Amino acid sequence: MQYNYSYEFLKSIPKTDLHVHLDGSLRVGTLIELAKEQGMELPSYSEDGLNDTVFKSHYNSLDEYLQGFGYTCAVMQTPDALERIAYEFAWDNWLEGVRYVECRFAPQLHVNRNQSMIDVLSSIDKGFKRAKNEINQNVPDNEPSFEYGLIVCAMRFFTEDSSLYYNALSKIHSYSNPTQLVTLASVELARAAVWVKQNTDIQLVGFDVAGSEYGHPAEHHEQAYKIIHNNFIHKTIHAGEAYGCESIFQAITSLHAERIGHGLFLFDENMIFSDKIKDKQAYIRNLVDYIANRRITIEVCLTSNMQTTPAIGDIRSHSLRRMLDEELSLSICTDNRLVSHTTVTDEYKLAADNFDISPKQLRDIVLYGFKRSFSPQRYTHKRDYVRKVRDLFDRLAAEYGIN
Repeated sequence: MQYNYSYEFLKSIPKTDLHVHLDGSLRVGTLIELAKEQGMELPSYSEDGLNDTVFKSHYNSLDEYLQGFGYTCAVMQTPDALERIAYEFAWDNWLEGVRYVECRFAPQLHVNRNQSMIDVLSSIDKGFKRAKNEINQNVPDNEPSFEYGLIVCAMRFFTEDSSLYYNALSKIHSYSNPTQLVTLASVELARAAVWVKQNTDIQLVGFDVAGSEYGHPAEHHEQAYKIIHNNFIHKTIHAGEAYGCESIFQAITSLHAERIGHGLFLFDENMIFSDKIKDKQAYIRNLVDYIANRRITIEVCLTSNMQTTPAIGDIRSHSLRRMLDEELSLSICTDNRLVSHTTVTDEYKLAADNFDISPKQLRDIVLYGFKRSFSPQRYTHKRDYVRKVRDLFDRLAAEYGIN
């Protein structure tokens, strides 16, 4: 049965975004303004021009998709710019019904001579706090307020040209090979995250690894994740986006991942490459059951997946269908609001229009986002918060005539 949900209903319901990159989610107008202020060259200084040349509606490959981050990261190298971008990002989410957002970014891409790791985190947190305080002044007591958490990303791969931080690291450790450098940077970020968690009020809630999966396995970050795991910081990881379920298995078993970013190829036998796995169907079935039983949540990013993996072809071929059939814990996410030209509401509409999502499934997906968040709230407060989400969803569903 095809269920029809209006865009207005989907915009009004309380939502989360648990997988969204700050450097992929700037307002394009802000990017242009900051580039002009900083004397940075852009392919165009009009929004239409940038959308035609850089931030396209369709991309031919992951490499083309990633080109825009060179421009966004370049303008995110000062405390004021970071605070402004975070502040605007928070408001953009609130204005489309997102009540809780976890924003992820790689601090080491923004460390330079003028701002330290702590400066980067503090500036972004300051922008979020300012927006949160403004927003929550007008939120009724019986509704969920606006809340946020920050997730720091280590990189699976980088070069000397990736940032001033990585350039300095590579020169200081000139006798280390690329894999050793990746491990060093990851461990340093983990230690910084622990220090921030223990010594500041910055709302850092999680640790992630981002970047190209193929050839850069998660095991390079085991030491960093052990530090994170031993210090009560939540763990997610990009896996199954450009590689198969072996990558997802490693993320869960070696890095203790509580959530999986993308998980696109979870069910694809052709993406299993190990000769040791003889029965691929059994391997996938066992992994899916393992994920389901432990309620490990998949952060689904439909538009982004379609753009970075054009071979999917039809949106209905996306693995979301199988995830729903297996009753996995799912959360609908944007990945990159600017680069993918999307919002959380757009992603819900895309999912609802193509995957026959029942009202019960829709309600479950919404609630999974809040329940499986890395919220900085104490557990008892989080439970009360989720009840407000549930009650608001039910009121809105009744108001829009949805049973």
